[in-house]
Amino acid sequence: MALKETHIALAHGNGGRFMRELIEELFVTRLRNSLLDTSLDAVTLPTLPTGMLVVTTDGFTVQPLEFPGGNIGSLAVHGTINDLAVSGAVPYYLTLNVFIEEGTEIALLERLIDGMAQAAYDSKVCVVAGDTKVVPRGQADGVYFATTGFGVRPQSLQLGMKHIRAGDRILVSGTVGDHGAAVLLARQEFGFHGALQSDSASILDAAQALCNISGLRFMRDPTRGGLATVANEIARATSLCVRLREDAIPISEPVQSVCELLGYDPLYLASEGRLVAVVSAGVADQARVALRNTGADARLIGELTDEPAQVIMQTELGGERVLEELEEDPLPRIC
Repeated sequence: MALKETHIALAHGNGGRFMRELIEELFVTRLRNSLLDTSLDAVTLPTLPTGMLVVTTDGFTVQPLEFPGGNIGSLAVHGTINDLAVSGAVPYYLTLNVFIEEGTEIALLERLIDGMAQAAYDSKVCVVAGDTKVVPRGQADGVYFATTGFGVRPQSLQLGMKHIRAGDRILVSGTVGDHGAAVLLARQEFGFHGALQSDSASILDAAQALCNISGLRFMRDPTRGGLATVANEIARATSLCVRLREDAIPISEPVQSVCELLGYDPLYLASEGRLVAVVSAGVADQARVALRNTGADARLIGELTDEPAQVIMQTELGGERVLEELEEDPLPRIC
């Protein structure tokens, strides 16, 4: 039975009939999840495989809620899965908190949950528990999602910035800045239009391919703040210099064009379907091939050196420039 209402009312969050129908007819039905039992206040789950339990939590506030290549629903699933993936874990379960603004179209909400359901199904993860809140008109930008993800990592796998050494190499699994640039265009605030799509996707296959390589040191998905922010985090945590090569960093022509027109640096724009990895020099080529075997356009883009901690870009003209740590938000509400 479909919901009769066309827009969310405060009554959809009061714990009564309207809320029950919203949860049962929209979330439960569309998430297609046999483990989601709304009659319980807590879920009992099958025992996970042997290994280290890995947990992550995140919030999503993108505007617009729908953009080329996805929506906030699919983005929430991909973002949570990717945080587990770059920790070396295989994701199994998600929980979901939904904050809905009064007046939100139910048809829009259905599309967002459909995007979430498809992303979860494709990634073989289950949404097993959740909560719904409705806030008065004007107190939210339509819909916010908050998620918690649970996965398992092999006990033998050791990842982290503390394992990074001078001489290690840096890889990226594909073009950078696609999500941030796609959201910019989707807002239609600047009068530009184009076919550019967000790169929002699961990076689990790519991460797992790297986890089979003994020289893997560290992985991170370059979301808020982009590649430059990840590089600065590495430099700060390791007290090493991150040296990047401008000619090796993949940036698509549409992203480059958008950034040139609007004055953005693609290295600081979010990617939602890419990973940055640090590996020992001896396995760098092996890691690049492993990523490419998963369909990723992997590139070796730099290395760590025993110099003062900073991020230095070697430009295509042979010069150098320092990539400073981000201070201002270049693109609000992108993830």
